[in-house]
Amino acid sequence: MILTIAHKEFRSLFSIPSTWLILGALQFIFAWFFFARLDVFLQVQSQLAQLANAPGVTLAVAAPLFGTIALILMMLIPIFTMRLIAEERRNQTLTLLMSAPVSDIHIVVGKFIGLMLFLLLIIASCMLMVLTLAAGTQLDIGLLLTNALGLILLAASYTALGLYISSLTKQPVVAAIGALAIFFGLWLADVSAVDNNNTWRALAPTSHFQNFNTGLLNSIDLMFFLLFCTVFLLLTIRQLYNNRTYS
Repeated sequence: MILTIAHKEFRSLFSIPSTWLILGALQFIFAWFFFARLDVFLQVQSQLAQLANAPGVTLAVAAPLFGTIALILMMLIPIFTMRLIAEERRNQTLTLLMSAPVSDIHIVVGKFIGLMLFLLLIIASCMLMVLTLAAGTQLDIGLLLTNALGLILLAASYTALGLYISSLTKQPVVAAIGALAIFFGLWLADVSAVDNNNTWRALAPTSHFQNFNTGLLNSIDLMFFLLFCTVFLLLTIRQLYNNRTYS
């Protein structure tokens, strides 16, 4: 049943014309930033060749691209999570879904997986763009895979939090603005921290993604993303249970 709901959510995303417009705009932004970074790297390549430990094309081009994608996902995901529950509640389709013989766990996890499959396509398209560099130079595959894993975990954490915000209201716009406000607040807590021991910075998903962005695979960061997603998915399940019980 989880896979059925996930497949329905995944297919419904492509039935909306705005999804194709967003995908087209994203590919244009990613390609523009990619070629801009590549052009800068080619201009300074002769100077970098004189350095003992000069950064390669993966660190100079791919890593900044993935960092940009992380910021774009922060602004993009609320647009999609707002419709997962809030829009269905507004359109009265959530009531029909909850009246079916499916549990709240199936609904939440299915919607979560459905959106994650869509986000994986976006991340995969960026990976393919970067892999084209392999035709002319040697890439740091370890750094690429670490960045890809970091983006997937970051997208999962944003999706779980956005899904919970969407379960709190029946107004999609309110859900989107609320999720974006929280994402932006967490991002500000990260960039405004004066030291690495800042407690608020430790709660920001972007601060944990930075380690992946530099090629550092840390078990603490993995546990953070796992706990972050689990907590907000459980809160969403609890919220749907309350709606089913007291409505």
